[in-house]
Amino acid sequence: IISTTINSVINQSYKNIEILIIYDDENYDDLKFLEEIKKKDERIKIITNNRKMGAGISRNIGIFNSKGDYIAFLDADDIWETDKLNYQMSFMIQNNYIASHTSYLIIDEDKKIIGKRVARSFFQLEDLLKSCDIGTSTVIIKKNVFSDEIKFPCIKTKEDFVLWLRILKKNINIYGLNENLSKWTKSNSSLSSSII
Repeated sequence: IISTTINSVINQSYKNIEILIIYDDENYDDLKFLEEIKKKDERIKIITNNRKMGAGISRNIGIFNSKGDYIAFLDADDIWETDKLNYQMSFMIQNNYIASHTSYLIIDEDKKIIGKRVARSFFQLEDLLKSCDIGTSTVIIKKNVFSDEIKFPCIKTKEDFVLWLRILKKNINIYGLNENLSKWTKSNSSLSSSII
C-alpha cells in the first residue's frame, strides 16, 4: 500500500515539492523499502521517530522540518490524484486562501469506491462542530499558520479535528474545493505514519 501512496506523490504534475516521510513504527521492516524508494527521488527525506509518537506529533515533526510555504498531508494508506497539488494550489493562490480541503472518494482495502465526501467551506467554529468531513489527506495549509498554539494535539484520535477547530478559532477560513482529488482508505488498521 505504501508504495502506491508514495508514487501518488512522486507522480504529481506539480513538481516543486519536498516529500517528508515521518516513519512512526517500532517495527523497522518497511524502513529498508522506503530507503530504496528514497534513492529514486532526491525530493524524499525520511525522518524516523525514535519511539512511536502517533499521527499528530508525527505530522508536527514534518511541519516543523519542512522548508516550503505550504503544507499538504498524506496518510500512509491514502492516495492523491495526479493533479491534486496543481489544482488545489492554483485554487488557493488565485483566491489568496490560507487553508483548503477537497472532496474525496472513500475506498476499501481492495480499492473499490464505497463512498464520497463533498468538500464545503467552513467560516465558523460552529459549522464544523456539527460534522467533520475534512479529510486530512485533502488539506493544504500555508505553513505560517502553524505555531506552538496552532498544531496537532498529542491525543490518540481526532487530532486533525482539533487542529481544524483551532484554525477556525483564529478566524482563518477553511475553503472547500469540490473536486475528488484524493482517495481515503477505510480500513480496520489505519496506519498513523504520514507523508507531508
